[in-house]
Amino acid sequence: MAADSISGLPPPALPPLREVIKAWQLDADKRLGQHFLLDLNLTAKIARAAGDLTGVTAIEIGPGPGGLTRALLDSAAERVIAVERDPRCVAALQSLVERADGRLTLIHADALQIDPAELAPGPKAIIANLPYNVATPLLIGWLKQAASFTGMTLMFQREVALRLAASPRSKDYGRLSVMAQWLTEVELVFDVPAAAFTPPPNVVSSIVRLTPRTMGPDEPSFAAMERVVAAAFAQRRKMLRAGLRAFTPDPIALLESAGIDQTSRAEELNVDAFRRLAVIWEGMSH
Repeated sequence: MAADSISGLPPPALPPLREVIKAWQLDADKRLGQHFLLDLNLTAKIARAAGDLTGVTAIEIGPGPGGLTRALLDSAAERVIAVERDPRCVAALQSLVERADGRLTLIHADALQIDPAELAPGPKAIIANLPYNVATPLLIGWLKQAASFTGMTLMFQREVALRLAASPRSKDYGRLSVMAQWLTEVELVFDVPAAAFTPPPNVVSSIVRLTPRTMGPDEPSFAAMERVVAAAFAQRRKMLRAGLRAFTPDPIALLESAGIDQTSRAEELNVDAFRRLAVIWEGMSH
């Protein structure tokens, strides 16, 4: 943090997060999926997991009392933009904004209602301890524009993290696995125990790093891929051709064109097989 502009001395140390919570009466709101991470060693570890942030705008969703925000300000990030829905947390974070010498912008908004790609020009990354109740819909929205970010380092419930990284033929493999792995490299970084949070959730959490893939010119549209994958997994216990009948009159011809056995099930197909299906179906439908 910068020196005090009047005395030239370093500003006084920031208060412990527990004091911030007490002073601003930040009792976690279950409706907002709030679980505050107060261990500054862990928040620093999350910031490091995002990689080199030099010249990058770090976008944080749901900063709460500001533990991860402090770590991001201590990183090489050019600036930090924090989006917070809870007005109590917005008020509590004002002193951090004042100390950040213009590097921290606080936006009072619902993250589901904003486009993070439009928040800043130049390289940007999303780093966030996501509220559990909106983590998956937020991620799906961000995946549609994954190329807009240098990366996304996000905390999820471990069961969601396992779905993101799951391999074909595993119980966790599904729509979210395919869409995330098509657009990004998915890496499980480390777990965070429930005891690290206030209040502790009923689940273990995991940090996941998603690095956008370079997409070639022959990729299907997001809409086509999403529709094919959704139809395929709608009846995951049945052969793939049953689900594909929902949007194509001849699913067997589609499968044969993609080089896929008509007796296959969705959970058996890798990401590239779904990509081929989407490309061929999109071509047939135009």
